Amino acid sequence: MAAIYDRVALIGLGLIAGSMSLAMREAGLAREVVGHARSPETRAVAREIGLVDRVVESAGEAVKGADLVVLAVPVGAMGAVAAEIAPHLKPGATVTDVGSVKQAVIEAVAPHIPVGVHFIPGHPLAGTEHSGPRSGFASLFRNRWWLLTPVEGSDPAAVERLSVLIRAMGANVEAMDAAHHDLVLAVTSHTPHLIAYTMVGVADHLKRVTESEVIKYSAAGFRDFTRIAASDPTMWRDVFLQNKEAVLDILGRFTEELFVLQRAIRMGDGPHLHDYFTRTRAIRRGIIEAGQDTAAPDFGRSLAAGEAPKP
Repeated sequence: MAAIYDRVALIGLGLIAGSMSLAMREAGLAREVVGHARSPETRAVAREIGLVDRVVESAGEAVKGADLVVLAVPVGAMGAVAAEIAPHLKPGATVTDVGSVKQAVIEAVAPHIPVGVHFIPGHPLAGTEHSGPRSGFASLFRNRWWLLTPVEGSDPAAVERLSVLIRAMGANVEAMDAAHHDLVLAVTSHTPHLIAYTMVGVADHLKRVTESEVIKYSAAGFRDFTRIAASDPTMWRDVFLQNKEAVLDILGRFTEELFVLQRAIRMGDGPHLHDYFTRTRAIRRGIIEAGQDTAAPDFGRSLAAGEAPKP
């Protein structure tokens, strides 16, 4: 495939940006990929492993002459980064992001985008519990959804060009209202992560269970919680603070559901529990049938490190 953008600038060089670079370079989707990370250590690793074509020392330098700029930093830092790069953006360039929250990012970034530059917020629904420049792999986005939340007045041609790039990296693209995005992600990602962090915290504080027992006798459910809770703490701190209304709404609904199950257990209401678990199991089957996870034995845990599960 011919290059879709001449120069792409990645601000932040973690899992998502690194995977984008690998996917774009593998398929020849950009003639040059330039990267910047705030941490000198991250920049050094990115240079060492050849993650991008060129690593530069500042975000402003990275975006000079770039046709596409990708903000791949924690959502709480988006506004400051946007302000830093604004004077250096090329007229006609597109700025997008990969943040898990959209309303807060739009409010923080949009005021800094110069006239003549296209701002198209986005969110790839792909990731692992790993972070950093060594964590990326080119197939991360394959058959995953990438949501775009274009702001009012977005140029349809710029949106389509970005969509073509995303599809070329293997993802499915869908446009969505920013507020609806934040509510959906509160259900499918944010609240589950908070529950996982909480359950691991409960185990940590349960003094009757020693640390060695928690690790030694860890069952599949707890292992899954610890995998989710191993995600980048800075990123998730910002997600919960920036999407607090939707998360608190879903947490309230979760608490109500939990009380219902708690009563069923206390009252020995087996039929209710069986019916509830039967309905929720259907959602898991639907996710597998949609190709969004693997039905491999042991949930694909035996796959080699970095290998993407096959649907």
